Amino acid sequence: MRMLKNERGQALLEAAMTLPLLLLVSVSIFEFGRAYQTWQVLTNAAREGARVAVLPSATVDDVKARVSAYMSSGQLSNAGSATVNVDMTQTIDLGGGKSAKGSLVTVNYPFQFIVLHPIALLFSQSSTMGNDITMSTSAEMRNENQ
Repeated sequence: MRMLKNERGQALLEAAMTLPLLLLVSVSIFEFGRAYQTWQVLTNAAREGARVAVLPSATVDDVKARVSAYMSSGQLSNAGSATVNVDMTQTIDLGGGKSAKGSLVTVNYPFQFIVLHPIALLFSQSSTMGNDITMSTSAEMRNENQ
């Protein structure tokens, strides 16, 4: 009867069961924090591009260069793979039936999780799990020459 109630190794078994879950939660927190930081850098890069786009002598190349420079300074590793769309002929609704010309800068960036991506591939047979996540953000500003 004493052999049946032996609890040796119970703590080791409990640790072996909970440690992977604890590590997965911790890594997920770091990964989603990195994703949020990347999204914030992209949002600010689009704003910087829109600030350049509303200047009277700005060109599309100036806007793209500013966005790329901001993304590089934000330590995004593959800033060159981002696509930047610039529309300097936007019409912005100011309310009250008034409108003004403005510029719209949209930044699309392929993002991939570092640790969670391989873990997800272990548990999924879907081909969509291997694709990057495309983060997209935009900023719109009224032109100064109006």
